[in-house]
Amino acid sequence: MTECTQTVFNFHTLDRRAVEARFDGGCITSDAGTVLLREVERRVGVIARAAACFTDYRDPDSIEHPLEKLIAQRVFGIAMGYEDLNDHEHLRADPLFAVLANCSDVQGTARRRARDKGCALAGKSTLNRLELSPDDANADSRYKKIVYNTDAFERLLVDLFLEAYPTPPNEITLDLDTTDDPLHGHQEGRFFHGYYREYCYLPLYIFCGEHLLCAKLRTADQDGAAGCLDEVRRIVEQIRARWPNVAITLRGDSGFCRDELLAWCESNTVFYCVGLAKNERLKKEIAVELEQAKKQHDETKKAARVFKDFRYRTLNSWSAERRVIGKAEHLDKGSNPRFVVTNLPVEKMNGRDVYEDFYCARGEMENRIKEQQMYLFADRTSAATMRANQLRLWFSSLAYILLQTLRRIGLKGTEMERAQCGTIRLKVLKIGARIQVSVRRVLLSLAEAYPYKVIFAHAHRAILAMPLRC
Repeated sequence: MTECTQTVFNFHTLDRRAVEARFDGGCITSDAGTVLLREVERRVGVIARAAACFTDYRDPDSIEHPLEKLIAQRVFGIAMGYEDLNDHEHLRADPLFAVLANCSDVQGTARRRARDKGCALAGKSTLNRLELSPDDANADSRYKKIVYNTDAFERLLVDLFLEAYPTPPNEITLDLDTTDDPLHGHQEGRFFHGYYREYCYLPLYIFCGEHLLCAKLRTADQDGAAGCLDEVRRIVEQIRARWPNVAITLRGDSGFCRDELLAWCESNTVFYCVGLAKNERLKKEIAVELEQAKKQHDETKKAARVFKDFRYRTLNSWSAERRVIGKAEHLDKGSNPRFVVTNLPVEKMNGRDVYEDFYCARGEMENRIKEQQMYLFADRTSAATMRANQLRLWFSSLAYILLQTLRRIGLKGTEMERAQCGTIRLKVLKIGARIQVSVRRVLLSLAEAYPYKVIFAHAHRAILAMPLRC
């Protein structure tokens, strides 16, 4: 892109008056509402705990930007819509982002090099070292010396979920799903996926309601359920170590209907409800119900559903007979049979409720994945290595957790309590403000015409009522 040298921007006149714009407003930010996210972070402790997942081999005497500040700068940047490291060449001079990163020299007056004066935070090259440090980096490495620990990061996501509950729930549902992460370069692990018809990664997500427990980047040259048992086992063990009596149900589409996973659930007192791909044997099993549904449709001219609860075992792939629920549905376009397999007891939930009320509710998880990909750039995996791209996915996940906590606690009871992350960013966090820095305070003079003052005040009260994390 050509570098801009224009200083005055002229627009259509207003009556006889000229309309001009200049980038000379002084210390002004467009992201003043992010101080709400900072208060959320102070109470959840996401940044400090993410920093504990790294080993920093840099010489402490030569560091201007501690690890926590680098992570804060990156995560808050993603939360506010700045997905590229290049954006931080300008954001590093924004005093508000210095406040978000808990940098006391908010105006960058104490920087060592003259060219960095006025920029309190790190530039793109320094931030890049977070992602590009190889797993075998050490103190003798030349530049990239900040190494993350995969196991620690994975445990952190589950810990944050567990701490979101003041008391253990009686039961929880873990939703599993995969999605495509399109690739447009020659990144490590790049493969063509026949279903999505593109080169992509195939990340695995596990949610519990709105809470994110797993975001695992995977290559696309494997089964969609590959590795899911390892992730489920790890998560269930971590949850039960804290909540030994909680009832856990696993939910997913037919891509996760694998005997290995179902058998593990059965032997570890975990309920499951997953889709089951239809075949001729299954359709024959509900042939009578399909005829009943067709008859109802012909009479009412509306979609008709009839359910059947039965026992079923595959010819070769299953190790046991299992409960299957068939949905015999007839639409204007014709027959539409669907099936799920579950070990939920019949006395706990009948077939219709299992399918309509429980299984179909898993579609809400897809909205959470879309939030991360559309608004928090979880698909911004353009680094050369999978290790770097996995870290980008986790940074996106941390930004999601901050925004989800703001929505769950700060915006509860307002018109924004079910808003998506992009809407929250636009209406609650994107506020213009003048910044005044003195010895005693950093003053944000927010735009007087901001239309969501009541929601902002409500969120502020609710967040400050949360206990600070020591």
